[in-house]
Amino acid sequence: MLEFKSILKMATVSLRINKMRSILTSLGIIIGVSAVIIMLAVGSGASKKIAKDMEAMGSNLLMVRSASAKSGGVRMGSGTRPTLTLKDAEAIEVKCRGVLAVAPYSSQTQQLTYGNQNWSTTVGGTTTPYFMIRNYEVESGRGFLPEDNKNSTKVAVIGQTVSTELFGDVDPINKTIRIGNVPFKVVGLLKTKGSSGMGQDQDDMVFIPITTAQRKVFGTDFPGTVNMIAVKAQGEDTISTAQEDITDLLRTRHNIGSKQENDFEIRNLAEMQETIKSTTKTMSLLLGAIAGVSLIVGGIGIMNIMLVSVTERTKEIGIRMAIGAKSSDIRFQFLLESFLLSMSGGLIGVLIGILGAHLMHALAGMNIAITLPSILLSLGFSAAIGIGFGYYPAYKASLLNPIDALRYE
Repeated sequence: MLEFKSILKMATVSLRINKMRSILTSLGIIIGVSAVIIMLAVGSGASKKIAKDMEAMGSNLLMVRSASAKSGGVRMGSGTRPTLTLKDAEAIEVKCRGVLAVAPYSSQTQQLTYGNQNWSTTVGGTTTPYFMIRNYEVESGRGFLPEDNKNSTKVAVIGQTVSTELFGDVDPINKTIRIGNVPFKVVGLLKTKGSSGMGQDQDDMVFIPITTAQRKVFGTDFPGTVNMIAVKAQGEDTISTAQEDITDLLRTRHNIGSKQENDFEIRNLAEMQETIKSTTKTMSLLLGAIAGVSLIVGGIGIMNIMLVSVTERTKEIGIRMAIGAKSSDIRFQFLLESFLLSMSGGLIGVLIGILGAHLMHALAGMNIAITLPSILLSLGFSAAIGIGFGYYPAYKASLLNPIDALRYE
């Protein structure tokens, strides 16, 4: 222990004598570690934001949409060909395996009015399970009752944005709004969900019973059709089974031949979520790897300076050996100096990285997440750089011949 303290003191004194050189030598490590911290913070922040957005959308989701219509050889886009019906939704719920809940859905942009206030928003016609499927929660009032769709009741459940725009600070429950020219009673107010991963305001919505929407608001040349059917699978392991059963069922119901294309499409949001998560993870690793290059460059700088230090202190090494220092003592001292240079740079880099990440959040509004593993990883990398790049200079110093070292000028 006494010998270690003595070597540590000599290493510290040596670094302190050349303060400016020590600082400049550590600069590469400082920059590298701070870059790693910032990159990983941004990457982790983006991953958590995406995970939160995906959670808000709902989990284990399948979106069954109508196919695209064609006009003069031009495809008009998904949902433009009305092929899905309320009966299809009922059949999926009854006959398909692995299905937890099903909700038909159609939407249009409509003008809302209340008193002298008005607001244009998306009005969605659906059923009670839709709120559970898409993770909407009622903050006050109620959701839809079974009889609301059965009787085509003119009731509405609104989002926070709509409530703010039409009612301000007034409680919207039991107030009457007009959707187009049709009066609706507000029976429920949803909890705030924020924006989706695509930037859509999920609180800027009004939901009404699907039967009411079809008969009294939207109007359609194809009664009973819907734009989409939202399906929630029982779990991750049943999504594929549910998707296969839905495909077979709809092909049978729509009398589609074996060589004909589907007149519907199924989007597996679970696969989309996994793809996005995988892409984000890859980007985070890439950014971390790029920042790691700075650490390696810093390590090369440490090795070069330590080699110069060995040359400058050749006579000192000879004196130490002449009075009894072992080769292992010399090697350990120079290795310790390299380690201290790297770790001091690492600690400063962590502080600068944390500060830089918070500045990016404050100035650029970027989502960040500084985690303990990222800090420990950076410091561990710094330690490895210090030992790895410092070993050769230390080894070279320990091989010096005491007589030759004493003669060195």
